[in-house]
Amino acid sequence: MRLRHIEVIQALLQTSHLGTAAEWLQLPVAEVEATLRDAEAQLGFMLFASVRGRLQATRETLELRDAITRVYDTLEPVQRLASSLKHYQAPPLRIICTPPLAQQLVPQGIAALRRRFPDTPCTLLSQPTRAIVQSLLLRESDLGLSLHNPQHPDIHCQAIAQGKLQLLAPHGWLQPRQKYISVQDLAGQSLVGLEGHDPLSPAFEHKLGALRPAPVVQIRVQTHQMMRAMVEAGEGLAIVDPFTASGAKGAGLDTCPLSPAIMIDLYALRLNGSEPSPAIQSLLELVTEQAEALLGH
Repeated sequence: MRLRHIEVIQALLQTSHLGTAAEWLQLPVAEVEATLRDAEAQLGFMLFASVRGRLQATRETLELRDAITRVYDTLEPVQRLASSLKHYQAPPLRIICTPPLAQQLVPQGIAALRRRFPDTPCTLLSQPTRAIVQSLLLRESDLGLSLHNPQHPDIHCQAIAQGKLQLLAPHGWLQPRQKYISVQDLAGQSLVGLEGHDPLSPAFEHKLGALRPAPVVQIRVQTHQMMRAMVEAGEGLAIVDPFTASGAKGAGLDTCPLSPAIMIDLYALRLNGSEPSPAIQSLLELVTEQAEALLGH
């Protein structure tokens, strides 16, 4: 079977109509029909039968459907790349970052980048750091952004900004103009915890573990964004990254850094040996500037 055969079969599986499939593929109806007959001749069996004016897949086609769909799905990234090469001089920029950055920081950086590089298409994905590393190693992404240094031998890791872990509290919980909160003040408080490993947790968990009475953690969630949602729902306090805190402050929650301060870095991740394009260099400059402004530096 040729790729054209697969495209026609997939279109007919989706539409069950020769004319609609032809419109979908932007081909003449006669060419779609000829391709279908050619595929049937090569395979030696009928692929579709006409039933009440519609094309119904035969048993053999239904058995082939999953395999055809998998092949067809692999063509879509190739088609998108070909389209970008046709319509843009610049290659697409593929960015992947952790969820807090995808919510609060990176979209603004991409918007500013697009004003500088209007012919550069961009994709943005959100994944934990482990998945970011895997994506870079597989060359599925060009640039990763994370609050955790993966310390991988094949990943170049550059700290581009620094912030402080923040307390997140319901509106009015902190005193007016309160600039920080002592870790000791969290003794006995109800805190929202994280389920599973969080690279930021070791920085403060041992401090919380030494408090008497110990903080009460009855709810655990998966991400800092979910911690913010639980605080908004009135389920206690949370310790979050500064980007999540910045968005929460804009939504009316109380935030302030811990004292003594616990610093965390924003890292840019790239595959070792890869040369950053002008668009990547520009995006890193923009993200750094916006991160520093967001963090109050």
